[in-house]
Amino acid sequence: MDILIEQLNGGLLAAAVDKARLVGLEVDTTAEEVRWGSIYWAKVARIDKALDAAFVNLDGDNIGLLNNADVLIKQKDGTYKRGGDVAIGKVLEPGQMIAVQAQSSFISKDPDEPYARGENKVPKVSMNLVLHGRYVIYAPMEGVNRISKRIRDKDMRKQMEQMLESLADCKGCILRAASANTQTDILVREARILDAAWGQIQGFLEGSESQLIMEGPDAIQRILSDLSGQRIDQIELTTMDHFHLVEEWCDIYAPDLVPKITPLEIEGGGEELGLFEYRDIVDQIERLFHPYVMTKEGGSIIIQETSALTAIDVNSGQDKRSVAEVNTAAAREIAKQLRLRNLGGIIMIDFLKTKSAKDRKALQEIMQKEFDTDPCTVQIHGWTKLGLLEVARHRRTAPLIDRFSNALDDAY
Repeated sequence: MDILIEQLNGGLLAAAVDKARLVGLEVDTTAEEVRWGSIYWAKVARIDKALDAAFVNLDGDNIGLLNNADVLIKQKDGTYKRGGDVAIGKVLEPGQMIAVQAQSSFISKDPDEPYARGENKVPKVSMNLVLHGRYVIYAPMEGVNRISKRIRDKDMRKQMEQMLESLADCKGCILRAASANTQTDILVREARILDAAWGQIQGFLEGSESQLIMEGPDAIQRILSDLSGQRIDQIELTTMDHFHLVEEWCDIYAPDLVPKITPLEIEGGGEELGLFEYRDIVDQIERLFHPYVMTKEGGSIIIQETSALTAIDVNSGQDKRSVAEVNTAAAREIAKQLRLRNLGGIIMIDFLKTKSAKDRKALQEIMQKEFDTDPCTVQIHGWTKLGLLEVARHRRTAPLIDRFSNALDDAY
């Protein structure tokens, strides 16, 4: 697998390509005002009793929404307790300074185009601060080491429970799935790095003015972290700025990837070519903005986004395979499309009608296996009475179409 890094109209693109196929894509846009994972020293602006939430001033310009369930209350023994037992107004008050972390991103709309696409919602924040490494998520306020809840395989969890013993000197470490086949000394090294970073962050959590303390992971860091459990053959880029960004992250979290960073000088016969065009993946990216996906066998998958949910319809078309085979292929493609398009919220999938509960169970298990590799949390809630599969995906960032905007047309 190769990682390709490109600059586009001031934004940052990072793509993962396996055998000429696009398998991962992360985008940072200049319109993004709040990045997922960013830590702020914020001021409580007001308490909303109806929502049982607080609106907090993040940096003087942006406002975040802190729900009661995301409040952390420090106890006398130094541990933290989640909020929710009492109204948030009894825990926080306007003017109070608190440390929060963005749980979603915020992309502002163009004021000259008020009806343009864009979520334009207040980003959600949490007082449970975490730092993301390659194999370890450091949650200093949890105070205990554990295995990520997203890992469902019992054998893997049993193996990783033994690995937790090596982290006894560092509390608050959450092992990601990628750490399963990693040497314990690498995990210890990363945990210590994250612990030291947390110590530095704490020194900035003071004062009476709202401010950004640490920006969340950029597109490069997200894609390298998400693919840490897979083999990366090379990281291609064309600018020294990107080289330094990649080298800095890899030097800290992935020394084994440093020799794989490959600066390229692209010549296009007198024409200036971008890296994505040179590697012939532009068409694949453009197809992600179509409301349909055509399969090799003649079938299709229709994807329709609404304000309330995303509806996905599977059609057999000219596909001559059995219903089970068509649905299986569609399930794998849908999981891929949700990742690449970065769709989230409620997702309703209308597969071809199955004959038995056994077939539906098998199809659901296939989807669950595919979702286990998704960097975002995906929950399958089961089948509705109308035969639709109900899924919920919790995004970190805005949908691809909102992040990409018209940058591709402008650049190419």
